[in-house]
Amino acid sequence: MTSTSTGSRIRIVVGKPGLDGHDRGAKIVARALRDAGHEVIYTGLHQTPEQIVETAIQEDADLIGLSVLSGAHMTLFRTLVRLLAERDASDIVVFGGGIIPDEDIPVLEELGVAKVFTPGAPTHEITDWVAAHFAAEDAS
Repeated sequence: MTSTSTGSRIRIVVGKPGLDGHDRGAKIVARALRDAGHEVIYTGLHQTPEQIVETAIQEDADLIGLSVLSGAHMTLFRTLVRLLAERDASDIVVFGGGIIPDEDIPVLEELGVAKVFTPGAPTHEITDWVAAHFAAEDAS
């Protein structure tokens, strides 16, 4: 049961995995989600998938948003989804964004990534998706 079903704010971990040191976009998304009324935990730069999953579990997160600009998106998302399954935390929804080729998006979705936002996506598109995704979950 997610915290949204109890009337709490949606808890979102925003992670910046790998060696990529550019986090401006991740910070903008984190701020937009916070301004939309969600509780946001930003993990900071250079986190491993293991660290991000551990943070999400400890913080009782509903979502994990990954920002990947390094080109390692397939490995990082695959590892994160696998780790969530191993920790019996597959109910934490994974979404992401960054420099991700269009042809990789369906593969990421097959892996279990709920949504991928590409560069230039307006922040309201991300906040609207979060609201709609959890409204649909609460209705089911």
